[in-house]
Amino acid sequence: MNHPLNFAAGWWLILAAFASGALIGLGFHREEFLGGYGSFRRRLVRLGHIALAALGALNVVYGLSPVPSGPGLPASLAGMLFLGGAITMPLVCFLTAWKAPFRHLFFIPVVQLVSAVALVLKMLP
Repeated sequence: MNHPLNFAAGWWLILAAFASGALIGLGFHREEFLGGYGSFRRRLVRLGHIALAALGALNVVYGLSPVPSGPGLPASLAGMLFLGGAITMPLVCFLTAWKAPFRHLFFIPVVQLVSAVALVLKMLP
């Protein structure tokens, strides 16, 4: 395993996705939960929950990837960016569901994740 931090953090993020899904699921039976099925708030909460699972899985995959790691290598930066994006994307989703002006922070996880992928692509043969 080349990136153990991403591997372990990815599994923790997946666990957080399951836990948040269970918590959110407690209210989904109510028609007007978080403003109703199509409401902005409910869509953002669902997106945050799915982002935890999907970006957690992406970190697990990166953790197992053959991209070389080591101090000072772009792979170390890519790993940190993948992890940062996996934490900030659901956080911004949940914060935006709470208070809409937080939507202006979506550039943070997007820049982190796009930069991580660009670094990985740059390192490929």
